[in-house]
Amino acid sequence: METKEKTLLVVDYDQQSLEDLVNFFQNKNFRVLKASDGQTAYEIFKKENPDIVILEAILPKIHGFDLTKKIYQESGGRIPVIIVTGLYKGPQYRHEALTSLGASEYFEKPVDFERLLAAVINLLREEESLEADLPDSHAVISRLAERIMNPYSQIQKKKSI
Repeated sequence: METKEKTLLVVDYDQQSLEDLVNFFQNKNFRVLKASDGQTAYEIFKKENPDIVILEAILPKIHGFDLTKKIYQESGGRIPVIIVTGLYKGPQYRHEALTSLGASEYFEKPVDFERLLAAVINLLREEESLEADLPDSHAVISRLAERIMNPYSQIQKKKSI
């Protein structure tokens, strides 16, 4: 999969963790945006429309769980969010994040970077396959316009079958 044009937003309050994630993904040919608090991350998300977001649950200004829910709701679930946390450990937090907050994946620190990379690639592939299955927006508009202009054409087609 070609990853050069894919943009990741990485968010972590811990500067070392943030830099480690940024460096890792930049070395894998991703365009990486970064933030160290939830409010800055939200502003970057709104402005840059990244392909995927990786964030720590504990964030200043906007909590990571709240940010996950906002991104999920505002993108209609289109932009995957991966939570990576050092505090919220255990299956109950993972379950809550995946079912109630809209997170696409959940990792506990210390994170296995190769597993995280595999999750990112899988989520991006799922996104691409969904987009490939959807018709081109221009084609949809043309078909709708055709139906509006000639609403009886569909009835006539059905009668001839």
